[in-house]
Amino acid sequence: MTEIATLTKEVLWAFFLGGLLLGAISQRTHFCTMGAISDVVHMGDWTRARQWLCAIGVAMIGFAALADFGLIDPSKTLYASSRLMWLSTLVGGLMFGYGMVIASGCGNKTLVRMGGGNLKSLVVFVVMGISAFATLKGITAVLRVSTVDAVFVDMSAGANLNLLGVPGLAYLLGLALLVGVLRHKDFWCVNSLVAGFGVGGTVMAMWWVSGHLGFVPEHPETLDAVYVATSSGRMEALSFVAPVAATLDWLMFYSDASKVLTTGVAAVAGVVVGSAASALQNKTFRWEGFANPRDLGQHLLGSVLMGVGGVTALGCTIGQGLSGLSTLSLNSAVALAAIVLGAVVSLRQQAARLERTACV
Repeated sequence: MTEIATLTKEVLWAFFLGGLLLGAISQRTHFCTMGAISDVVHMGDWTRARQWLCAIGVAMIGFAALADFGLIDPSKTLYASSRLMWLSTLVGGLMFGYGMVIASGCGNKTLVRMGGGNLKSLVVFVVMGISAFATLKGITAVLRVSTVDAVFVDMSAGANLNLLGVPGLAYLLGLALLVGVLRHKDFWCVNSLVAGFGVGGTVMAMWWVSGHLGFVPEHPETLDAVYVATSSGRMEALSFVAPVAATLDWLMFYSDASKVLTTGVAAVAGVVVGSAASALQNKTFRWEGFANPRDLGQHLLGSVLMGVGGVTALGCTIGQGLSGLSTLSLNSAVALAAIVLGAVVSLRQQAARLERTACV
């Protein structure tokens, strides 16, 4: 048991450091899904979108390589499923995408902004976490399970793009994404390269930590194979909706021995610390609050939509859009498409509202 305890600490520290690296990279390079979509919609600028696509490509290739070298078992990930939860991921993704626009960023961006001194993001963090917890185990969980979760397609071969039977599909898709972004000369700058390869590489590293370093073939007490420190008991990478709920739960019930640290909580803390360290180092740390009651109301609504939507969609822009998509999960593909669509609709509505206001 001493060895298990030591291994658990190593895995938790690794996820904290992974989160710290993600937070520092995101703060310094402005890596942000909502920002990337906004740049494309409002300015036609694909720079940050290409950073995102690069990260996906790196994570895909990395996950496939880890699996092919026998370092991880892809069938044991949190995203491995024989059910295509198309309605849950569609509805949840639309909610999350719409909400992250009016809440000024996704789960990861919320943590990054918190680290930079943004008090609005602290409110988003708390409300999103409570809403996510309610959708995991509370009143909205009952609604979720009895409605959208009841609609799915059974896929005996697995809800995964590998069912197409294309050899080396992950490598092909990953390389296509990398070639697609690297052929643009404006992508060859420090910010974009660090953002794309750094974020994608961090996701890959967390797959190795969770699936290889933290894998115990036979637990001394249960004799079962376990992935230590994960909340699901399966292999996990980075995600920032349910882990935010778990963080609040751990903080509120800290004295309860059954509430233990998990990889998700460690990563959440790491992102905030990494962002804060980066902001202080480059002298961009500053306190920021709500401009007016309308600003507060929008952020509250966006927080609830992200919390409920993120759990319903089985993940966020990082959880489904990077970690999940790197496994070629069909659920992740549907969720990410819905998140982008929800964000575009929200951005268009904001632009139309601003135009009407300007005309008054």
